[in-house]
Amino acid sequence: MVSDAVTAPVARARRPGTGTAYPRYVAAKVGGAAVSLLAVLVTGFFLFRLIPGDPVKTMTGGRPVSAAQLAAYRKEFGLDLPLWEQFTNYCGKALTGDLGTSYQFRAPVIDKITEALPNTLLLTGTAFVLYTVLGMFLGTRTAWRSGGLGDRLNTGLALTLYSVPSFWLGLLLIIVFGVGLGPVPGLFPTGGMESGGEEGLAYVVDVAHHLVLPVLTLVAVEYGQTLLVTRSALLDEMGSDYLTTARAKGLRDDLVRRRHAVPNALLPTVTLVFINLGRTVAGVILVETVFSWPGLGGLFYQALSVPDLPLVQGLFLFFASAVIVMNTLADLIYPLLDPRVGR
Repeated sequence: MVSDAVTAPVARARRPGTGTAYPRYVAAKVGGAAVSLLAVLVTGFFLFRLIPGDPVKTMTGGRPVSAAQLAAYRKEFGLDLPLWEQFTNYCGKALTGDLGTSYQFRAPVIDKITEALPNTLLLTGTAFVLYTVLGMFLGTRTAWRSGGLGDRLNTGLALTLYSVPSFWLGLLLIIVFGVGLGPVPGLFPTGGMESGGEEGLAYVVDVAHHLVLPVLTLVAVEYGQTLLVTRSALLDEMGSDYLTTARAKGLRDDLVRRRHAVPNALLPTVTLVFINLGRTVAGVILVETVFSWPGLGGLFYQALSVPDLPLVQGLFLFFASAVIVMNTLADLIYPLLDPRVGR
């Protein structure tokens, strides 16, 4: 008698995303992201109220203002309400997409964010593409030839630049390549996004000219992290048996690296890439401030100096939301790279 085990059809291997395991995994990650966003909403409201200073008095610019006028300003912006009522109003409006009205600009916060966002994406997006490609390329190369001169030089330079404060490196580049050093004249603008008065192709060239120093600063500081994470993940894979088997089959070393080792070492790098992608939306406050770049980072610095509470809270929520969303997307992509993750 033939056993049922022989006659039973062979079960097909499940692909990532089938069955009930992956939907539960997605629900858990999305739920965690929602809780994180709620925590950011609460933290952002109370955190920035610890900043010293009276925003109403700051808005008057030091001019003599009567107590009645100050009271009218506080009533206009809802600062005369109890803290709990301010909090409930803030949460209710934020959940509908209303981030309030900026004290200093007298404009909706969401409009100020929308206005500055393209400038930030131009700067940080350009830098993101460059330092991600450079970091992953050099990370795979140095790991595959670990211990060699190139590995030691690249790893040492990456560690050095990654430990350098971005604002300090930016100031150094301004001195050397912007202002000029000794007989060497300044080659690039020291701040801003454009010189003004340019149109068409000349305008594009002018903006690209202003981009060079801030992008170079970000790439120099950030590429090292991608290089080090990629190198470490690939080194962990290099001793695996499947690579030995691939070599025994006669595959060239380059194919073993590209087709087998690198794809299996991608998870840590994917996490870092998505975190950095979230930060491209958030911008880099110090770099944008040093180079007077008119993006979200510079806007956040201006808002902190008042303090412009609605604008600071709105930007903080926007920045944190971008990072949380990108982290969640990375988590959802993991099972596509490694089906074991979503089980």
